[in-house]
Amino acid sequence: MKVGVLVFPGSNCDKDAVWAFQNMFGQEVVELWHKDTDLQGVDLVFLPGGFSYGDYLRSGAIARFSPIMQSVIEFANKGGLVWGVCNGFQILCESGLLPGALLHNDHQKFNCKNIYLTCESSNSQITNKIKPQSVLQIPIAHGEGRFYCDEFTLTTLKSNEQILFKYCDADGNISNDANPNGSLENIAGICNAGRNVFGMMPHPERVVDAEIYNTDGRILFESLLQLVEA
Repeated sequence: MKVGVLVFPGSNCDKDAVWAFQNMFGQEVVELWHKDTDLQGVDLVFLPGGFSYGDYLRSGAIARFSPIMQSVIEFANKGGLVWGVCNGFQILCESGLLPGALLHNDHQKFNCKNIYLTCESSNSQITNKIKPQSVLQIPIAHGEGRFYCDEFTLTTLKSNEQILFKYCDADGNISNDANPNGSLENIAGICNAGRNVFGMMPHPERVVDAEIYNTDGRILFESLLQLVEA
């Protein structure tokens, strides 16, 4: 599998993603600069976390207009796999590849800590190996992670099984206390209707190496690679 990791001015999790795909899973990785337009024949585009363009205006609002994003949009519209984490999720929402928006955390503070997620659907290429209602411990690091959408969009996400992850406690209970940013119905990750574009606020690429005592993020990568390489 050939993975393209996008790099914007202000990206700071691009190297984490490169390390995960290349060193942990043995995949070919190319770094795609925001001013380029050639995706170099990749099988997957990964949009990393960080603060593209300093998060001016809104997080992801300027990066959405980078030259590389037009190529990403065309790639996704043809069924190409696209995965955005944190700032990458924000950019995908700003570009219209995913519904909804990421707003300022309800407590107006930056959140950087380990949280728990429960898998809401195994019907996606990043969750197909995860048993529904399984609990994963994954770190977050964001100031604008509060997922929001209108009622019609929420109903559509539910009926199409597009909600992939929700924030929960260590026992899998979904509650306000387990919600780190005020996200609508504790939503932490979704996919598009075509099930080829995925976005989530937590950082699975940071928990794939046993040397940091947590490998809960590995199963997302393994799910994706299992289907692509089958």
